[in-house]
Amino acid sequence: MNNENLMRDEAAARSRLLRIDAYDVALDLRNAEDPKATGFRSRCTITFTCSAPGSSTFLDFISESVESVTLNGVDVDLDSAVTGARIQLDGLGDRNTVTVDGTARYSRSGEGMHRFVDPADGSTYLYTQYEPADARRVFANFEQPDLKAAFTFSVQAPSSWTVASNAVVARWDAGEWHFAPTQRISTYITSVLAGPYHRVSGSWQPEDPAAPGIELGLYCRQSLAASFDAEEILDVTWRGLTFFHGLFDYAYPFGKYDQAFVPEYNLGAMENPGLVTFTEDYVFRSAATAAQYEARANTILHEMAHMWFGDLVTMVWWDDLWLKESFADYMGALAVAEATRWDTSWVSFANKRKAWAYVQDQLPTTHPIVADIPDLEAAKQNFDGITYAKGAAVLKQLVAFSGFEAFIAASRSYFRKHAYGNTTLTDLLDALAEATGEDFSTWARQWLQTSGVPTLGTEITLDDDGAYASVTVRQEATDPVSGQEQPRPHTVRLGLYSYDAAGDLVKTASEEVTLAGDRTQVAGLIGVPQADLLIPNDDDLTYAKLRFDQRSQATLLEAVDRVRDPLARATCLAALWSATRDADLSPGEYLRAVERAAPRETGVGVLQVILANARIAIERFSPPSARPALRRRYGTLLENGLMASGRSSDLQLAWARALAGAARTAGESTGLLRARLDGDAVVPGLEIDAELRWMFLQSLAAHGLTTGRELDAELAADNTASGRVGFTLASAAFPNLATKQAAWQEAVFGERLSNDLLSATIEGFALGGIELTRPFDGRYFDSIGEVWQRCGIEMASRVVRGLYPGRADSDGGSEPSTHPVVQATDRWLDENTAAPRALRRIVIEERDHLLRALRAQQAVRPG
Repeated sequence: MNNENLMRDEAAARSRLLRIDAYDVALDLRNAEDPKATGFRSRCTITFTCSAPGSSTFLDFISESVESVTLNGVDVDLDSAVTGARIQLDGLGDRNTVTVDGTARYSRSGEGMHRFVDPADGSTYLYTQYEPADARRVFANFEQPDLKAAFTFSVQAPSSWTVASNAVVARWDAGEWHFAPTQRISTYITSVLAGPYHRVSGSWQPEDPAAPGIELGLYCRQSLAASFDAEEILDVTWRGLTFFHGLFDYAYPFGKYDQAFVPEYNLGAMENPGLVTFTEDYVFRSAATAAQYEARANTILHEMAHMWFGDLVTMVWWDDLWLKESFADYMGALAVAEATRWDTSWVSFANKRKAWAYVQDQLPTTHPIVADIPDLEAAKQNFDGITYAKGAAVLKQLVAFSGFEAFIAASRSYFRKHAYGNTTLTDLLDALAEATGEDFSTWARQWLQTSGVPTLGTEITLDDDGAYASVTVRQEATDPVSGQEQPRPHTVRLGLYSYDAAGDLVKTASEEVTLAGDRTQVAGLIGVPQADLLIPNDDDLTYAKLRFDQRSQATLLEAVDRVRDPLARATCLAALWSATRDADLSPGEYLRAVERAAPRETGVGVLQVILANARIAIERFSPPSARPALRRRYGTLLENGLMASGRSSDLQLAWARALAGAARTAGESTGLLRARLDGDAVVPGLEIDAELRWMFLQSLAAHGLTTGRELDAELAADNTASGRVGFTLASAAFPNLATKQAAWQEAVFGERLSNDLLSATIEGFALGGIELTRPFDGRYFDSIGEVWQRCGIEMASRVVRGLYPGRADSDGGSEPSTHPVVQATDRWLDENTAAPRALRRIVIEERDHLLRALRAQQAVRPG
């Protein structure tokens, strides 16, 4: 029986009934190195109280088997009590002790206890990952965030291994690690790490020498130790702890602070207190740009912020997931800007992070930041651009609206009042009201409990002298869920930019204004000479798409590269991309803006984003007849940019990666890639390291310009985890039907692939030409229901999203809704109304992405 999907109402009922005191969890991982061992012994004892003695409840445990259950010293009948993922507990007392002894499964999906065998040296590594509800794959528990408890772990493992958990080791007995009890935390942030990990130690000391310090630890696989820049990571960690201690005025509450970089990780990172886990993609085996180092620092500080927002104070249920993720996203960007050497944090936020939110918030599945999460499957799907990036952008607007000091005062009060507890939106609003003396309930309703992206534009009139006679900011804000107009309050700055003597666009004036309703007059600009560029959201203070007045739009299309300020330039480039996605700007016009901006762009993060966007504009938003000419222009831009960039520079690396990516679909540049691989073409200063070699080979494979033998030889030279991923992707990219059939079979029906190798197979399958994948369109809709039932939600989501036949093209005349793939999608949705909500959500979102592309293609005028 599949009863894994815990409902919110069930969780609320269980919360009213129970208070959990403590868990004692014993795991036996001594068989982990045996590939035939599918599971491990898990023994969990839980002490808890019940407010209604005599009543019943249930435990959560997704296991291979349950050997015994005892409740208050009495054996429980397994046949009647164990049903699917639940263990029924009847006849509860006032105080209760339950012990569950069972066998949990090793995972290859990144959920629960993930097991990885390093191809470089054969070593076995384990780590856990639980959010939102996969601790139940490792030990029996009450799997919901508001039933906090103290956790004591003991782990048996090979004595040569390193084992870590949330708390410090209290005792070690020849192959058995006993850890100290944790503070009261939620099940989903408990953690275990085991294997022959490489460890680097450090410490942090607060400014007050009498105050206790924090022991720091870093972990990675042994085969990555030579690439592990531990000193850099420790420096960011030190800076973050110093910054957050000063900002929050509340000491880090969880003792030690370990950070582990682990293989085949589904996320960027996870905020397990005392043992934060990260994707080992942040251990740079090949060359990395400043943008990659900044992104890693952002993730480190995002997770650190969670120690307060999420771990110390946790949401009651997943409806308020934003209470931790939005805050951590905002605080991560703030800490990078204020405490590290990177001064482009808010540029990156405007340029990339918010773009994720704008895409998500325009889908038919959009939702308020404070979402309606009826069950765990819905929770899994809501780790999205709205919960993270839109929430963070709205918090940035809240800071502009309420003032930074008041916002921080409210945060400090919130921590002290709710430490080790659980909260909802109301608790945060109470803290804000206490700090400011104002009622934020209306603001919260307008921003946190509505959906959709507002659009800000300007209407201007001029006097006879060319000065502004009137400036009006117009707001369009319709909630797509309710269909109602929902204008929001915005505190924004209008920035005026004009050409200086050097031909650069520089700020000449700005005016801060609070917008209310759909139209707001800006009296402070009357009489000011008209600027060449007027930015309605200067300094990127609010969350909104931008539409420029006629002169400003013309200025941007001709001279966006001349905007000197990096944040203003990124804001403008993001606005041009939004206009392209909305088909208000053609792919050719956007490419022309990129052709101007990219060669002069000094920020590698911005360069990477605009080059990637240009490729999407060509391949998705332009009609097939226009692509060859646009591809040639784009290829010329990339080759020229590569040759003109500085030797061994970040910009050179960004141009090279973009060229390799473009060559996957456009064959014009494959000759250069082949010549560079063979050493026949030299790009001064460009090192073709392992990552670039695989990127080049994947593009060549997509055009049939390499061989299986060459890929085998490359894998033999780079038999690493990332090498296996690169090889798998390239092997699935060959442009022949037999390769696509094999990749399809492995992805949809196979049991062999881990999470990373599954994604690589799917990505390779999509390369080589749409005519090769079209025969699988019908099979997709026949298969996804069974895939969802058979696979866990993580692996199933990768298959359903990754194999959707969304790379279809418009025929130039028919209404996009009549396209065969759209119609097939609609038939599946009509025939599967009872399918799981999370599955339907993915299909609905992919349908919308396809419709947007088809509409954009049709909007392009011939010639």
